[in-house]
Amino acid sequence: MTDPYADRAAVHEEVVDGFGTVRVLPLDAKGDAEVVHGWVSQERAVFWGMNGLTQDEVAGIYAHLDTLDTHHAYLLVKDGEPVALFQTYEPQADRVGECYDVRPGDIGVHLLLAPAGAGGSRLGWTTSLIGAAASYVWLVLGRRRVVVDPDVRNEKAIERFLRLGFVAGPKVVLPEVNLPDVHLPEKHAQLAFLLRPVACPA
Repeated sequence: MTDPYADRAAVHEEVVDGFGTVRVLPLDAKGDAEVVHGWVSQERAVFWGMNGLTQDEVAGIYAHLDTLDTHHAYLLVKDGEPVALFQTYEPQADRVGECYDVRPGDIGVHLLLAPAGAGGSRLGWTTSLIGAAASYVWLVLGRRRVVVDPDVRNEKAIERFLRLGFVAGPKVVLPEVNLPDVHLPEKHAQLAFLLRPVACPA
């Protein structure tokens, strides 16, 4: 089977033992819109905040994101199959930066896994994909700490982060953002943090 992503340059590539090869590709706002829209429009992705948007509207959001130096979106691809949407951002340039004491080396991330499909739950996928994303953050970007801000109602995501070693921070209220190109409603979030492992190269 031909890999439709083979010609796209990755910012990071990692072979995960017992899982496969994970590539981190800069998101193509238009070219990846169909795949991403299929994920974010599902009820399971309600906390992603894009339920009800059209494919063109989703593409427009990521086209705007692509104009920013502080926020970036990526497609995680496993052995030629798109498996997750991964976003990074500079906390001091985001509303979350108003809600906690940002340290040098911090980076914010969001991760949306693709639906499991007909095969049901895929054991170990979350750990492997977050591990590959973390390697990109630690080794390529050289960051020291990751912050996540799941909605307080998203208990499943919060529990997953804590199982993976994140430490719970405060519950905060992210203020509404109402700009010409961006509107984000107020969000009650549970912050959580992950420090770079000591054994990980600086």
